[in-house]
Amino acid sequence: MKHVLILSDGRMGHLNQSIAFAKTMNYSYDILDVKFKNKFCKVLSYVFDTLSIYSKYLLDIGVLQKYTMVIGTGSNTYYATKVMAKVMGVKSVVMMFPKGYRLNFDLIFAQSHDNPPKQKNILEIPANFSYVEPKGIYVKEKKKSIGVVIGGDNSIFKMSEKNLSEQFDFIKTYYKGYALAITTSPRTSTEVEMLVASYDFDYEVIFSKNPINPIPDFLEQCETVFITADSTSMISEAISYGKSNVIILPLESTTKDSENKFTTFIKTLEKEGYLHIFDGNIQNKNRKIDFTQYTKQVQI
Repeated sequence: MKHVLILSDGRMGHLNQSIAFAKTMNYSYDILDVKFKNKFCKVLSYVFDTLSIYSKYLLDIGVLQKYTMVIGTGSNTYYATKVMAKVMGVKSVVMMFPKGYRLNFDLIFAQSHDNPPKQKNILEIPANFSYVEPKGIYVKEKKKSIGVVIGGDNSIFKMSEKNLSEQFDFIKTYYKGYALAITTSPRTSTEVEMLVASYDFDYEVIFSKNPINPIPDFLEQCETVFITADSTSMISEAISYGKSNVIILPLESTTKDSENKFTTFIKTLEKEGYLHIFDGNIQNKNRKIDFTQYTKQVQI
């Protein structure tokens, strides 16, 4: 069994993609937190990469043992992935398209919405790599259940409490007689968490008070799972596991351009039958992605 090194930038949505690849490939792994020493070092990393200069002195990292592969996800890991792979003389793998850096990794998993170029070392995938393991955190009642997953604001979207309230009202009315389960996430604002708490759902996780993740259990047990449009990671998990229908709750854009990587991502998945973007009506879509079809193509 290969023993690989996963570099983490501290973002669970990124780290989980690397872990998903390792688990799907049946690799054992260690996780190492990595960051640039300062913002200037990150800027310098783009210049150094262009010049094929790979210096660990730009990075804040610990002592390493020998591994057979280095895996990274997220812009703060890409340069470090190259540095560590070169130091150890092993293969480099990144789980998202590494914008700004040269594409000379041994393997790049690139999401379709990033429009990656056609290269032998780039494997295009429709969503973020995911590996879902239910933990028994949520156990549904005897009646059918509906799951709701709430994210938070990002650089593209801002959550409107008014719109969320209207969406919650619809869900509670449309699915009357169902058990309704909801969870917030690390990025959910205090105001949105207060709104969630005011609705008295049958099962409720307020992440700031109870930092657990029942999403895998929702996907295993709920007939339908609603997810806000702000997280490609959560959406990718939903379309890769279980039998739940997946419905996306659209959010207000903070930019003038209505088309962005998030909207392109979910619209493409809707066309392929993986999910439905909520428009006041319910459509049941539950096609699932099997990521092993992509790992079978890996030859490194």
